[in-house]
Amino acid sequence: MIALKIVYVANILVAGWISITSLFNPQKASHTVFENAYPTTEVIRLVGCLWGGIFLLSIVGLFHPKKMALILLFQLLYKGSWLVFVMLPAIWNKEPYPSGMGSFFIIWCSVLPFVIPWKDIFLEP
Repeated sequence: MIALKIVYVANILVAGWISITSLFNPQKASHTVFENAYPTTEVIRLVGCLWGGIFLLSIVGLFHPKKMALILLFQLLYKGSWLVFVMLPAIWNKEPYPSGMGSFFIIWCSVLPFVIPWKDIFLEP
């Protein structure tokens, strides 16, 4: 249970900062979060909304860790997909990609399978 709460706190800190930056200062997010790998467009604000949802649900997760574990499964799926379908092809084709984000996603996808309460998600009480 402590590990779950630590993950939610990390989500609150990271997703909260990324969300606020992406929504209210997309130019800064383009430079810091996305490391100038992509042009600044309204898509950055869309990503800010996604991370804003993760931020808010992670706050709820602090109080109801097991009930909110689906948000962690969602993160595992979308971050893992990004690694496979965006980062790996960019590396192979020697194209720019946000390497800091990639490093964080690798760490997160390595940690989440050990923290997610699988039984609580897939087995009925």
